[in-house]
Amino acid sequence: MTDDEDLIRALQAEHGDALFTHALRLCDGDRQRAEDLVQETLLRAWRHPEALDPERGSTRAWLFTTARRLAIDAWRRREARVGEVVTDSIPEPRPELSETDRAVEAWTIAEALDRLSPSHREVLIECFYRGRSVAEAAAVLGIPPGTVKSRTHYAVRALRLVLDEMGVTR
Repeated sequence: MTDDEDLIRALQAEHGDALFTHALRLCDGDRQRAEDLVQETLLRAWRHPEALDPERGSTRAWLFTTARRLAIDAWRRREARVGEVVTDSIPEPRPELSETDRAVEAWTIAEALDRLSPSHREVLIECFYRGRSVAEAAAVLGIPPGTVKSRTHYAVRALRLVLDEMGVTR
């Protein structure tokens, strides 16, 4: 056996049960995610054996803290993803709009856009109407890409509010 194997076996023997129980709580009882969390925590310990030096503090505290941080990171990743919709049936296609309906819809959107601030309106027009990427919109508008992203976020929220005020349903 190598020193690495001995380290992992010793950590598992001494802290494995407590770490798994901790991970299970962090994962709301999901055993598979808890096992993955323990595995990732032990991998981090293997990669950073210097962190396990008793002079730096308790090994168990380091393992628990690392597991907690990994669980938070995983939760943030899941929250950032768009949810997946699973159904047993294919959704019905939206009915085609008549020319009149399209004209009314276009007029309503134009009126809602007019109610937004100029900076919100221009970023929505560049990104959605003209189909520009964030980088392209930033170049056209002369602002940083991060500003385009945040303005787009707040502009969409403002547009929803305006449409709600106008009585438009989703």
